[in-house]
Amino acid sequence: MKNQTTINEFILLGFSYRLQVQFLLYLVFLVTYMVTITENAIIIFVVKRNHHLQKPMYYFLGNLSFLEIWYVSVTLPRLLFGFWSQSITISFSSCMTQLYFFISLMCTECVLLAVMAYDRYLAVCHPLRYPAIMTHKLCFQLSILSWAGGFSISLVKVSFISRLTFCGPQVINHFFCDISPVLNLSCTDMSLAETVDFVLALVVLLIPLLIIVFSYCCILSTILCMPSAQGRRKAFSTCTSHFTVVIIFFSATLFMYARPRRIHPFNLNKIVSVFYAVFTPALNPLIYCLRNKEVKEILRKVIGTSCSAH
Repeated sequence: MKNQTTINEFILLGFSYRLQVQFLLYLVFLVTYMVTITENAIIIFVVKRNHHLQKPMYYFLGNLSFLEIWYVSVTLPRLLFGFWSQSITISFSSCMTQLYFFISLMCTECVLLAVMAYDRYLAVCHPLRYPAIMTHKLCFQLSILSWAGGFSISLVKVSFISRLTFCGPQVINHFFCDISPVLNLSCTDMSLAETVDFVLALVVLLIPLLIIVFSYCCILSTILCMPSAQGRRKAFSTCTSHFTVVIIFFSATLFMYARPRRIHPFNLNKIVSVFYAVFTPALNPLIYCLRNKEVKEILRKVIGTSCSAH
């Protein structure tokens, strides 16, 4: 029978393995965190400093890189600290704060990826009108919409969750405060909180996804109608990196957040969460750089200039 004593702090179980495995995981997560910060900081620096990259596509890429830095910083530092602690406790307010920022950044990324798909749609399908439509003002407005939308949706979701009463046992079988394991500890009726969370998850995932699917259907149709093979290859090359990131991100998030809460095995939750919360932010810059000739060329010049200066 569940202990009905209200709790004010939680214990994050994290990864409970043997000491040797813990040390290996610590090294993997530490290196991943450092690589993610470095990669995304380099992209922001290169986009900001190079006039050849002062284009809408790279403006949004800079936004995405800035987001990824904070995305991993919400969860990984506490996880790394947890490897050296017998049990890592987190207060209720800190747990709700972590949950709020994690969900905010994830929702923002959903909208931002849809905005980037719309940008590619205009560039490929309406190239002559593209400079007139995708102005600096519109780029700024779309980025503000992404951030404001993501943080607003998260505020609603977390406000409903924070009103619940939580009882013992106070152990969260996860490495950070995520929605499903937190809701599992509630000892009051959480049907309203679950419904609000589920509906908003569908809204913030499916609406951007529909925009992305529509954009890429139009892009594919336009590319197939192009007369030259070189033109088709060039158009494809501007979209493949974004499309790859979309597939990776939405596959994991739809699996995690667009399904009823109670059917998730928590160990599976942790594995999928590691993929999209830890490794995906490290992969995204590599995907954009390896698949984009313009970024690769500028990075070579920057590295070459730095080496020659030394």
